[in-house]
Amino acid sequence: MTVSDLNLKYLQAYPEHLQNQVRKLITEQRIDAYLEQRYGQRHDIQSDKALYRYVTELKQKNLRNTPQIDKVLFDNRLDLTHRALGLHTAVSRVQGGKLKAKKEIRVASLFKAAPPEFLEMIVVHELAHLKEHDHNKAFYKLCEYMLPHYHQLEFDLRIYLTAREL
Repeated sequence: MTVSDLNLKYLQAYPEHLQNQVRKLITEQRIDAYLEQRYGQRHDIQSDKALYRYVTELKQKNLRNTPQIDKVLFDNRLDLTHRALGLHTAVSRVQGGKLKAKKEIRVASLFKAAPPEFLEMIVVHELAHLKEHDHNKAFYKLCEYMLPHYHQLEFDLRIYLTAREL
């Protein structure tokens, strides 16, 4: 198998020269060392309660004027087959004669074992959806505001996901 034969489904939107660099890391069996060097730690957020505190602290720091988040949890059903690592929802319920929307953020359970930088990137992504619903320029600008190296982390997260599949 040559370097160019490796299919990198998480990196398909990136330029060919970046994909080739990742393919080289894979064929030289250095992808784990690359990730370990850059992201060697694990976080200690293992419960839904701790995740809720973490998310609300990030929200308070960056997005004070957005609606309160009612529920935050790690979700075992979110995974790569559904192409969702995080999810933000507004669940509408009738209370009395009014319709109330409860804001929820769900994070894929695989992030319990991920480096803290990747958990932060996913949380920032979902928080940004509180203000910007679409993945447009304003959305990514907000992500960069909350997390200055957002795009690098997103790229490295895709490398991490690729390494997990190998």
